[in-house]
Amino acid sequence: MTRLLSASLLFVLLLLPGPAAAHDGPPYPILSDRAEGPYVISIWTDPDTTDDGTAGGQFWVLVRDRSGNAPPPGTVPTVAIAPAERAGGTTLAAAAEPVDGDTSRQFAALVMDHEGLFSVQVTVEGPLGVASVAAQVEATYDTRPPPVMLVIYLVPFVLLGILWFQVLRRRRAASAGR
Repeated sequence: MTRLLSASLLFVLLLLPGPAAAHDGPPYPILSDRAEGPYVISIWTDPDTTDDGTAGGQFWVLVRDRSGNAPPPGTVPTVAIAPAERAGGTTLAAAAEPVDGDTSRQFAALVMDHEGLFSVQVTVEGPLGVASVAAQVEATYDTRPPPVMLVIYLVPFVLLGILWFQVLRRRRAASAGR
């Protein structure tokens, strides 16, 4: 019975939702298939904030022409970000580069120096013409502890819970035996 209670308690604790303050995982879309000018543009991001000046804000720009084909060589998206919640924030920009030579999938990385909302502007220039799209993303620190740490932190509490239930069981057995 004690084992069943302990296992149930542990299962319930693991199912409780935790805070979702930091994004830790694969990139996700902030703009999907927006037709603008001669292009159809999507923006995927992994918006990690860093204090050490590394470019943790990663952006993948997916570009197709209106017929769904990869754009011609020489098509260059420029990704620009600026703090949306801070007045007078610095705008940073970087030209995206094709991933594995594929002009329909391009990558740029920028420094996101603080947590918060950022405006994202992507301008695509190429032989087909110019197009610009905008989106917003919230940057967070990528400092969530790994899942194994959750287990390490919970083990003492689970062990104390098991001991507590054993003490209660022994007390009931002792009082029933009188």
